[in-house]
Amino acid sequence: MTSTLTPATAAPADTDPPPAAAAPRRPWLRHAPLAALLTGTALLYLVGLSRSGWANPYYSAAAQAASQSWKAFFFGSLDGANFITVDKTPAALWLMGASVRLFGVNPYAILLPQALCGVGATALLYATVRRFAGPAAGLIAGAVMATTPVAVLMFRFNNPDALLVLLLVAGAYALTRALETGQTRWLAWAGAAVGFGFLAKMLQALLVLPAFALVYLLFGPPRLAVRCGQLLVAAAAMIGAAGWWVLVVELWPADSRPYIGGTQGDSVLELTLGYNGFGRLTGEEVGSVGGAGGWGETGALRLFGTDLAGQAAWLLPAALALLAVGIAVTWRRPRTDLVRAGFVLWGGWLLVTGLVFSFMAGIFHAYYTVALAPALGALTGAGAVLLWRLRDRSWAVAVAAAVLTGTGWWAYTLLGQAADFVPWLRWLVLVGALATACALLATHLLPAWSQRGLAVLALTLGLTGPAAFAVQTAASAHTGAIPSAGPSTGGGFGGMRGGGPGGFANRGGQPGGFGGPGGQARQPGQGGQPGGGPGAGAGDGQRFGGGGTRAGMGGLLNATTPGAELQALLTADADRYDWVAAAVGANNAAGYQLAVNRPVMAIGGFNGTDNAPSLARFQEWVDEGRVHWFIGGSGFDSGSGSDVGSQIAAWVAQNFTARTVSGTTVYDLTEETAS
Repeated sequence: MTSTLTPATAAPADTDPPPAAAAPRRPWLRHAPLAALLTGTALLYLVGLSRSGWANPYYSAAAQAASQSWKAFFFGSLDGANFITVDKTPAALWLMGASVRLFGVNPYAILLPQALCGVGATALLYATVRRFAGPAAGLIAGAVMATTPVAVLMFRFNNPDALLVLLLVAGAYALTRALETGQTRWLAWAGAAVGFGFLAKMLQALLVLPAFALVYLLFGPPRLAVRCGQLLVAAAAMIGAAGWWVLVVELWPADSRPYIGGTQGDSVLELTLGYNGFGRLTGEEVGSVGGAGGWGETGALRLFGTDLAGQAAWLLPAALALLAVGIAVTWRRPRTDLVRAGFVLWGGWLLVTGLVFSFMAGIFHAYYTVALAPALGALTGAGAVLLWRLRDRSWAVAVAAAVLTGTGWWAYTLLGQAADFVPWLRWLVLVGALATACALLATHLLPAWSQRGLAVLALTLGLTGPAAFAVQTAASAHTGAIPSAGPSTGGGFGGMRGGGPGGFANRGGQPGGFGGPGGQARQPGQGGQPGGGPGAGAGDGQRFGGGGTRAGMGGLLNATTPGAELQALLTADADRYDWVAAAVGANNAAGYQLAVNRPVMAIGGFNGTDNAPSLARFQEWVDEGRVHWFIGGSGFDSGSGSDVGSQIAAWVAQNFTARTVSGTTVYDLTEETAS
């Protein structure tokens, strides 16, 4: 390999981008490959988009609330009466809320913004990689990201990750422009994109910062002092883009805004640094239902485990190998070489994000790995094109053959984990990869015209496994709080232990999650009674306390679909109340709210462990006639956080008469018992 390297004063001629070809007679042909990529991506993300229904009811309910109240829109409230916010900053909800205001409250309107984010992210990734590695590399990068199974899942789902990925890729594009020109404005735009990404998913947006800052500090065109000053400007832009909303919320009087979900002290700063911050790294998240090792084994091989590898790791070994090749080949180039900067940028993104995901001890779900997809695409595209340009070197051909062989074997392994999914496909990929690798090694014996065909075949084989999982993901419905891409592989779910039947599985539209005893999933219409039967009565209050039994997690992770009789009961005289009902746990409340299109109070927030409302405040609202019904049999004793759900459930059970409607225990809070 050393024979291909030259002194730092000049880049190797055989690795430089080839000169631009003459413009085609028909200019539109030049844009046809990109148009095909974006058209295919749009079809993959948009066709049958609404088959998942409300997808994640937690965010769907918040989007519904945003269509009913501008205050709910701004703060990201879960309900239109502004009791509590979701446990994230609200940028993704702003897109969903705007779409719902335009097109009405329906699944397609809620999911459309995420699909458009996916198409936009693919286009921006192409534009970014093209600038340092050429159009072919950009097309490969876009195709890899678009067909990564977890990307298909998230760009067809209503979690905040879709907007986060779009904004981070936009930041990488702006940074690449800054590396080209040395202009401060581009660096400021990169900082602003990351800052707005904070408003989508808080501190996860900052995982790209080490790579962004290091790349510009090392390879930016201006002199060092100027580069340092420009990075300070970018930091200011990032803080401004993220901090304005945080400042407004912190200064807003707490009694006239919704409670900040995911906290014990009603503070965005607590949410940022605690539950959604350092607690995710250490596992010490107050109010969490997992943590302390409950979210799966950590370690360097976590992303290659059975429950995670099929999400985004199909090309992870290849990307790491191509990263090493790219750095080795370009390391002695001039300081401002854009190709080397591109490899360091996307390699830093992949390594930092991957290591954090591998070792974080707190809440971790499989779909988080969508943040790896842009880097995997960029490194695969840039690395493949680099090897193509070096194809006259025997070592480059050997590396290409080795990478293809390893990718084929890895795809064979991952496809084998889903044994019932197109069983013959794994053999096709493995045998095809081995045969093509052998042909690559013998290219000097083959006619020149066959080289491009071999390259296209190698890329096709590398994408076959993830593309098959991607199509299956797009063709399936996914619902609940923690979805997963692709067919079932028989592993755990989302990095958590205890997968399998009744575990945290949400594939193919099956309403997984821990339902009643034995972990059986609740079916629509069974009401909000995980772990308890109809007419549980006073026993509901016992499930929330430290001495009671732990309720099932069906109501925690999946919304309930109430029966027609219960819906009619909740909507009767609904205009007289701020909240037609109250229930412990946000997903439980979200199901009822979406069914009746009226605000439902989510006591205790997402996990039922937020410190809101106090028993005294809830009693005050009941006395004022602001809450009509209390829905029993929901919630979860996490062992940490507030026990307001336990207190309120016990008080309701002691003072109001229970009745069973559509299989669900409810209490009329306007009819207090004599006792």
